Amino acid sequence: MTFDDTAIDWLAELLSDTAKAEIMPRFRRLNEGDIRQKTSAADLVTEADVNAERLITARLRERYPQAMIVGEEACSDNPELLEGLGDADLAFVIDPVDGTFNFASGVPLFGVMLGVVVKGETVAGIIHDPVGQDWLIGAKGAGSHIRHAHGSIEKVQVAEPVAMSQMTGAVSWQYLPEPERSRLARNQTKTLSQFNYRCAAHEYRLLASGHGHFVVYNKLMPWDHLAGVLIHAEAGGYTARFDGSAYLPSHLGGGIIVAPDRESWHELRRELWAE
Repeated sequence: MTFDDTAIDWLAELLSDTAKAEIMPRFRRLNEGDIRQKTSAADLVTEADVNAERLITARLRERYPQAMIVGEEACSDNPELLEGLGDADLAFVIDPVDGTFNFASGVPLFGVMLGVVVKGETVAGIIHDPVGQDWLIGAKGAGSHIRHAHGSIEKVQVAEPVAMSQMTGAVSWQYLPEPERSRLARNQTKTLSQFNYRCAAHEYRLLASGHGHFVVYNKLMPWDHLAGVLIHAEAGGYTARFDGSAYLPSHLGGGIIVAPDRESWHELRRELWAE
């Protein structure tokens, strides 16, 4: 079966069903053995992550047996699963619980993210909020919207461009090397205010719906960004890597700046990296 826009409803329900079955029953009910460290004390995986990814993967394989499926936890065990993402005829990229640190800490800021890639291009993205029980959805050329739990649909739009001194945003400087790390942390004070949700799902939602202006990410794992960047672009925003090149599903480095428009991107790139 090939992918088309009619599948978005099915995918949205899949994420919701998975959250109800595997994620929310474990929220604030995790035992000590249900949480493990991956690379550090801030990089966790829980039984909810593992079981949610297994369920999503199994359902996708039933409907799309020829598709490439890239899940965060499967790739954590076998990084070679990422190979070929930029060339696959059809691929699904899954973050079963984005914001695992929050989830494991009992903080209700986490989401389920899924990106759809066709021949190297992201064509759809879905971010499901299991707590609010709604979806942020974008499709290539069709705009982005929030589908609320009560059934209404609300089109979203990025914030109007403003001077950097009036921007609110997030700089994920913890993954940057020195001296770049300290430079960006210092220069972020040129903006009006900052946020840090420790959850890309909710940070992309904030930007796509016009309630924040920018984010800067250095770590580019596809499950963290493909869905969000597509949704943000369809809401009118602009994203590029630090060197100005387009962000593609095959990219694992190079950082990105997500901004309301191209001019805002250039101002952020200039001022955040200023000596």
